[in-house]
Amino acid sequence: MPRDYYEILGVSRDADKEELKRAYRRLARKYHPDVNKEEGAEEQFKEINRAYEVLSDPEMKARYDRFGEAGVGAAGSPDFSDFGDFGGFADIFESFFSGFSGAGGPQTRRRTGPTRGDDLRLDLKLDFRDAVFGGEKEIRISHLETCTTCSGSGAKPGTRPKTCQTCSGSGQVRRATRTPFGSFTQVSACPTCAGTGQVIEDKCDVCGGKGLKQEAKKLKITIPAGVDNGTRLRVSSEGDSGLRGGPPGDLYVYLFVNEDAEFQRDGINILSELKISYLQAILGSRLEVNTVDGSVETTIPPGTQPGTVLTLENHGVPRLGNPTSRGDHLITVVVDIPTRISSEERELLEKLAKIRGDRTGKGGIGFLGGLFQS
Repeated sequence: MPRDYYEILGVSRDADKEELKRAYRRLARKYHPDVNKEEGAEEQFKEINRAYEVLSDPEMKARYDRFGEAGVGAAGSPDFSDFGDFGGFADIFESFFSGFSGAGGPQTRRRTGPTRGDDLRLDLKLDFRDAVFGGEKEIRISHLETCTTCSGSGAKPGTRPKTCQTCSGSGQVRRATRTPFGSFTQVSACPTCAGTGQVIEDKCDVCGGKGLKQEAKKLKITIPAGVDNGTRLRVSSEGDSGLRGGPPGDLYVYLFVNEDAEFQRDGINILSELKISYLQAILGSRLEVNTVDGSVETTIPPGTQPGTVLTLENHGVPRLGNPTSRGDHLITVVVDIPTRISSEERELLEKLAKIRGDRTGKGGIGFLGGLFQS
């Protein structure tokens, strides 16, 4: 069952606009996907946006209070297209969603005001080290910008949009319908001006009357240290420009990190392997190992076993949002056992095997047995 919009925002049904706005801002900050990475936060954020969109609009709020989600065209609302053959009966149902008058119902809002532009998405691939340390990246996008020739009006310079003659500038048309239940007047957007109340007779040659035109541009964006596959960055106001001077949407950049030939990532830790000889494993040594910070000297303790994991603290990935806190670099030791040895090495190893009392040779046992097989 769908949740109640007032319950989602945590307000009473008589809450005023300011109370609704405060509740929305508080919840939006808490559940915004850029801030809250918990499972279900993004869906919660969408619910909060939908609830505020409806309750902050007087017309939609009135319809929601009267008819619930069906009255505001929510997903899953009934589809009455199957009533097309019933004439006036279908008009009655349609009137509940398009607005009606004659019974004190709400009116369809005229769409002459500014409209916010659409959000855009860009997928960006990063090298492994760029994701670890962040930095600036130049990207190229294509979006709709307000036409500078007509300043977004859509009309040819020197002319202006004119009042629509079909709706007399109201943006609405009414149709009376007689039914067995009485006479209803259905209100809908004007088909001539699409609800704007104005028509453009002399369209701008540059944008074709749309008031917007497609433009390509370069942007420099900052990649925070510690991003990973699926991290989403929001670039404010770089989406499509809005209609009739409306604010632009936002650009969302989704990041995808290329694999590295040497390093792997596990959360904020970096993983790699270090191959050493069996003598280095037995006797220990000090070796230079590669990290994302460059070459670092590390100690191989005597008697190191294959699969031992060495930890280089604070050489991992910076924590996203707190770059001073870093993970570790975990190095798995791989001991290289040679398949062939020289006669001099064989002689020394045989002496060592005798000292240790190890059986060697074909069918022999012990750590060095395999080296003596011909």
